[in-house]
Amino acid sequence: MSTEETRPIARTVASTQSEMTEIILPNDTNMLGNLLGGRLMHFIDLTGAMAAYRHSRTFIVTAAMDHIDFIQPVHLGNLVTLKSSVNRAFTSSMEVGVKVWAENTQTGVQRHVASAYLVFVAIDKDGRRVKVPELIPETADEKRRYADALLRREHREAEAARRKQARIETAANESATGGPS
Repeated sequence: MSTEETRPIARTVASTQSEMTEIILPNDTNMLGNLLGGRLMHFIDLTGAMAAYRHSRTFIVTAAMDHIDFIQPVHLGNLVTLKSSVNRAFTSSMEVGVKVWAENTQTGVQRHVASAYLVFVAIDKDGRRVKVPELIPETADEKRRYADALLRREHREAEAARRKQARIETAANESATGGPS
């Protein structure tokens, strides 16, 4: 990133909110007639990306699916509604939260079936990171998610440092012993 690059104008959480609805068809399900986890992850990634695009107004890439909870199965024929919004914007990355509901098309009953946190990074057409606008949380819930996003980021960074140290130690051990143990 250029040191002269300025940060774009701040945006509200509400301006990033995105929603997508899908009907669950046989090709989306496993042998039990439940939505495949990978297919739901695809829907989550798409809906999360919509919020990240709305916030950054530039190209984005998925950097991490930080956390996902599969709470209840989604059945063949259900409508699945996914809602996303940016929880926090950092320099070039954004944490996006996605909540998923399944609706029984016969009864209209809706169930919360999954939640996830994803990290997207804003890039230019050459793949270089670009700054994203600041995020303005307005409601109490938005402010809570904003604060929690920083804690999750700190946890991700600590875990990445731990894994890096473990790789260094493994390489040193393999070098000292002449190969993998």
